[in-house]
Amino acid sequence: MLECKNLSLIYKDGNKENRVLLDVSLKINKGENVVLLGPSGSGKSSLIYLLSSLRKPTSGSITYNGVNLETLKNKDTSKIRKENFGLIFQMHFLIPYLSVLENIMTAAPSYNDRYLERAQQLLKDLRLEQYSHKKINQLSGGERQRVAIIRALVSEPDIVFADEPTASLDHENAVSIIKMLKDYKENSTLVMATHDTSILSGNERIIRVENHGIKEVTSQIPTA
Repeated sequence: MLECKNLSLIYKDGNKENRVLLDVSLKINKGENVVLLGPSGSGKSSLIYLLSSLRKPTSGSITYNGVNLETLKNKDTSKIRKENFGLIFQMHFLIPYLSVLENIMTAAPSYNDRYLERAQQLLKDLRLEQYSHKKINQLSGGERQRVAIIRALVSEPDIVFADEPTASLDHENAVSIIKMLKDYKENSTLVMATHDTSILSGNERIIRVENHGIKEVTSQIPTA
């Protein structure tokens, strides 16, 4: 479904090279819950940005359903991202002057009855129906992140990418958010970057990201 081969990301700072990721190869199958686990600065967030086509690699290839994303024009990559990928970030990046429902619909491929009905159903399921016409500043931090999850799921994406989605939440809210994400992602693949093993439940495929590459792949939650 999603595969990268020999992926590298290197920044130039004058004559100095900043090597973020080096020669990473990885295959992600449909329906998996994949966790990129590693300390701050390990490159896991950069890998999320590369796999979701938000950033271009220095070298290597990324293939989604047989299509090499590196060969596409920006508008075609954007179309794939809009229609097939859901995105959740550490900061929710909700638009303050839009209502909750309007924020969610910014990620829908079309502003039509199908996606409006899905947005409203998800709001109901995640106990936010009464906030649909409220502004973002009227919500708590946990509620805002739930809105961000709905926004990522509204298009019924093939893949949901989540970059440290619980970093700004307390443990109880963090565990709740991850459970909601898994419960409502339906048939989507989840690719999540985190450093926090306490939010994992044991049904994830763990990929360690260390020293600019993939260090280990396991299905077990690592001990602290």
